[in-house]
Amino acid sequence: MDPWRLLWYSQRPRRQTGWMLSLTSPRLFLLSFCTLILLGAVGFLILPGLYTGPRLSPVDALFTSTSAVCVTGLIVVDTATYFTPLGQAWIALLIQLGGLGILTFTSFLALGMGRRAGLHLEEAAGVPGHHLAAVRRESLLRAIVALTLTIEAVGAVGLWLSWRGRMGNLGAIWPAIFHAISAFCNAGFSVFTDSLAGSRESPVTLSVVMALVVLGGLGFIVLEEVRTRYLSKSLRRLSLHSRLVLTLTALLLVSSWAMFSFFEWTHELAGMSTFHRLMNSAFMAVTPRTAGFNTVDYGSVNNPSLFLSILLMLVGGSPGSTAGGMKTVTAGLLLLLLVSRLRGHARVSVFDRSISRDTVQRAMSVVVGGSMILAGAIFLLTISELPVGGQENRIEFLELIFEAVSAFGTTGLSMGVTATLSATGRILIVFLMFVGRVGPLALVSAMTLAGRKTASSFRFGEEQVIIG
Repeated sequence: MDPWRLLWYSQRPRRQTGWMLSLTSPRLFLLSFCTLILLGAVGFLILPGLYTGPRLSPVDALFTSTSAVCVTGLIVVDTATYFTPLGQAWIALLIQLGGLGILTFTSFLALGMGRRAGLHLEEAAGVPGHHLAAVRRESLLRAIVALTLTIEAVGAVGLWLSWRGRMGNLGAIWPAIFHAISAFCNAGFSVFTDSLAGSRESPVTLSVVMALVVLGGLGFIVLEEVRTRYLSKSLRRLSLHSRLVLTLTALLLVSSWAMFSFFEWTHELAGMSTFHRLMNSAFMAVTPRTAGFNTVDYGSVNNPSLFLSILLMLVGGSPGSTAGGMKTVTAGLLLLLLVSRLRGHARVSVFDRSISRDTVQRAMSVVVGGSMILAGAIFLLTISELPVGGQENRIEFLELIFEAVSAFGTTGLSMGVTATLSATGRILIVFLMFVGRVGPLALVSAMTLAGRKTASSFRFGEEQVIIG
């Protein structure tokens, strides 16, 4: 869908009647995703030459399309063997549109207003307009496309150089292009049956993929702000949003790298050299938050590593990026809120700046709403996928939790249960992938904001309740 047309729809006066009157920005945001997902599913059902064998069923077509558009990476069939190169190209197109196209729309929605967007626009776009003043509005679309394609092209060249020795100059071209798109869009799809396990001792491959995943998870707004302010030698400092994103991302990467190294050094990483152990533990620290590529078998890793992976998947990437999850800034604000309360401060502050109470409350709403949705979906999965009674299903229960969190965080990692899910289970995972990608607040806003009335000055009297 044309982002200029989407922006025009979001800004024009609400004089229409019927369904046009209810087309608020959050609803338009969700409608864009739904339309792209349905188009992708229909393509899997009717386009010729996509498969090496039978076509996907309607449920599996919807699942695969949702996983691609929501840049998740969970699969019910092997992408490497079930799809022809044309089918893989269809998946790559959906990944690119789901990452670049929706990112373009949300950036336009936030920036194109020429002023600070309203609360409903911010919830839909994921990035408040006042954080983006440094980005040139008149060249936004060109900057997004150019930056994305440039990063993906450089990544594809790096992967091609790494793989041409064992695949040949021509044979390495398509895998390099596909994985560059999948990595930057944080999708986790691979045209290799074992994902990137075959490249676990290739430092060039791991480094390129990690760089693409991290850059895609930072978000276009941060990337563009860094580019315009540092490459142009601007003296203006980065916005608070960008500083928070970069700081929190670095802390998560370094801390989880150290923990994965400790937990798996003599287990899943055993038998490698010290250098390769460090490279693979770093890879384990990068991919669980957003991407879903793997070089180890997550069905065999230690329990602390599984739990750490679940936490990272819940956090996800950063606002305004191609990643899902509850977002780094959300987790950071809750941590800062705890610190401020322990220090007796009334306001949350960081980097000599105070965070508004409204922003903190919205962060809390994301966590509470997301947790409730995730818990409800896990409960329904246990009913649909596990037989009632007995204790022999405890391992399967953990696998379902891992699968659900991976879907909600749009990560794509799995302990091997995706293909065994029932039709009901797959629909539940589709729902989690969708909610995880658009965000709980955008979903709720799309359902409620159109009929919201102007708040009056009336309020009920206050009364205290006991907490803790």
